[in-house]
Amino acid sequence: MQIATPYLMFLGDVPDRLAAKTAYGIVDWRPEWCIGQMRLPGCAADLGIPDLTLPEALAKGCRTLVIGVVNAGGVLPEHWVAEIVAALEAGLDVASGLHVRLGSIPAIAEAARAHGRTLHDVRHTSEAFATGKGTRRPGKRLLTVGTDCSVGKKYTVLALEKGMRARGLDADFRATGQTGVFISGRGAAIDAVVADFISGAVEWISPAADPNHWDLIEGQGSLYHPSFAGVSLGLLHGAQPDAVIVCHEPTRTTMRGVEHALPSIRAVIDLTVQLGRLTNPGIRATGIAVNTQALGEDEARRLLSDLAAEHGLPATDPVRFGVEGLVDRLVAEFPETART
Repeated sequence: MQIATPYLMFLGDVPDRLAAKTAYGIVDWRPEWCIGQMRLPGCAADLGIPDLTLPEALAKGCRTLVIGVVNAGGVLPEHWVAEIVAALEAGLDVASGLHVRLGSIPAIAEAARAHGRTLHDVRHTSEAFATGKGTRRPGKRLLTVGTDCSVGKKYTVLALEKGMRARGLDADFRATGQTGVFISGRGAAIDAVVADFISGAVEWISPAADPNHWDLIEGQGSLYHPSFAGVSLGLLHGAQPDAVIVCHEPTRTTMRGVEHALPSIRAVIDLTVQLGRLTNPGIRATGIAVNTQALGEDEARRLLSDLAAEHGLPATDPVRFGVEGLVDRLVAEFPETART
């Protein structure tokens, strides 16, 4: 899948920042591709890049409208269809990470055909995945897991990739969600894979590698989330992680979109290790990543210090304070992966 850049980020009228996390992720990690945003009245998200009309975006060289939103069920609101059709008529391709296929909407499919434009459904793939086998394969793997969905699992592995490479470690980000695929140019959206093939798809994303190579696998959902635990479990078994980092957002009391209480970090570590031993008996937790965006700096540092002491693991906000401690722990636990 080759998506033409640069992008015009479409946010629609999403109700909050988290609903536009795909767009934020692309802007954060590929800012050079994002020339502007297009928002409808009532939109509560702002990427901090210019608001552009379609003619303005085209004048700046834009080639693809990216629908940079997520929502429950991955549906495309009916009142967005006219905006997407207008983009196609103006000469833009359209890329989406939603569950619904763009081409399944007659008005969009017809506009794309009539104007010779390409529709990219990043969440869908033509790859035929096998069922997971759980057979041990060479290479080291790290998986981010969460106390909830949307707590920073993708940002943590992207920051780790950068930090580990700076230290001379052989490490690659492996995308398992639509935003990660937009950022990396490869991967598969695991939550769109038929359930029987989830673990096999992760084995495909992270195949056998050099024994000292790290695949940094983007986690999804949470083993404790009643909506997404099935995806999280299949991902855990397919990843066969040697190391896991628990990601957490400290201001939440319930998980996103449901009434269930947020589990503790300890509960997530214990359940992840218990279930992960099925495909990797050596699985272990090596760190905690906390999204401290809602906290002041002093409060954030105190929380991280307390968590590190409580769990005996390095704790950091990877974006705010870096990943040095997380990398130190990986090198200490797996010294053979450090280049000499």
